[in-house]
Amino acid sequence: MTPSWSIDRTIGAPSKTQTLGHFTTGQLLRLCDVAGLAREDAETYARVLGAALAPVDRRPLDLPPPFSTFLSDDHTPVEFSLALQPGTAPAVRVLLDPGGGAGGLAHSGPRGLRVVRAMARHWDFATDHLDALEDLFFPPSPAGPLALWCALELRPGGVPKAKVYLNPAASGQTRAAATVREALRRLGHRHAFDALPQADRHLFFSLDLGDWEDPRVKIYLAHHDLSAAEAAGLSRTDGGPGHAEIEAFFRIAAGYDADPADLGAMDGHDPRLGRRPVQSCHSFTETASGLPSGFSLYIPVRDYARHDGEALDRAVVLLRRYGIDPAPLIQSLAAVTSRQLEDGVGLIAYLALAHQQGKPPRVTVYISSEAYAVRPPVAALSPQAEAVH
Repeated sequence: MTPSWSIDRTIGAPSKTQTLGHFTTGQLLRLCDVAGLAREDAETYARVLGAALAPVDRRPLDLPPPFSTFLSDDHTPVEFSLALQPGTAPAVRVLLDPGGGAGGLAHSGPRGLRVVRAMARHWDFATDHLDALEDLFFPPSPAGPLALWCALELRPGGVPKAKVYLNPAASGQTRAAATVREALRRLGHRHAFDALPQADRHLFFSLDLGDWEDPRVKIYLAHHDLSAAEAAGLSRTDGGPGHAEIEAFFRIAAGYDADPADLGAMDGHDPRLGRRPVQSCHSFTETASGLPSGFSLYIPVRDYARHDGEALDRAVVLLRRYGIDPAPLIQSLAAVTSRQLEDGVGLIAYLALAHQQGKPPRVTVYISSEAYAVRPPVAALSPQAEAVH
């Protein structure tokens, strides 16, 4: 792929004279270049990102992060991801915390809602499903790690696909399951909650907004101390990934298979990931059956690799396994940072496998902005030490 304009790698290293907005929009522009988006579209998306972060977009990077956000380890309120499928250009996504700078969850929720509704007016999409849930997820005294996040999938033409992520624990962790059940009921998914697998925590309630072929309601679950075999049993999607596929993805992403090309090369261990929970996502698009139409598994690779070089090696193995060219991912990492991959861990935050009915499987790589800090590499990491024999 020939870039439409050159990538200046020096911009990938944070300068203390830069602002948060300048740094993150620069990363976004270069990621759009890798994905082959027109410069006009890329600049439109960069302006949207800057406006969504205002006023903290003008904050210099020589100051500490403007607020604590669960979105990233270094509290940058932006995360990028690359969705990859065989034979197609990668889809660039940006996840942001649009209200975090408003001062506490009680203020950041309304601020985030205003940002999303401004996007809806600008791009002419409805927010009626979000409006129907406002009292559930935005109580007067909210709890939990977030109020609202917004994600944009950047498409040619300058009009993205939009998603929102809401906090099931807004009224307290003990009420999270009831909140999810009621939100599903209000949206017509009366039997969907009963289809969800057991989990340790309800993490996010997500809605697709705007121009989606089959808009989804998605439930994200956290699974602490999960094994590969247990992960293989999480999907409830008809025609979704089989147990062997999920288990192989888990083991490769977590770094347990020395020869991942050989599915039979299992050493008899059933590894458990106990440093940071694995996440599953269950997507619902129709209300009749009560069954999810999509399943995704997220491995927080940054907690199970010594450095990002190892994380990239695993990502490349997974991409090739699904017939996906790894070159756009490698170019994307160079577009985000100029540091050596071995000098830190966390640039690649998650590796995800997604299945949606009627579509080929997708591998998604989540890329940290690292505007404020780089997690140092780990000198020695033995995930097998946590394996259950």
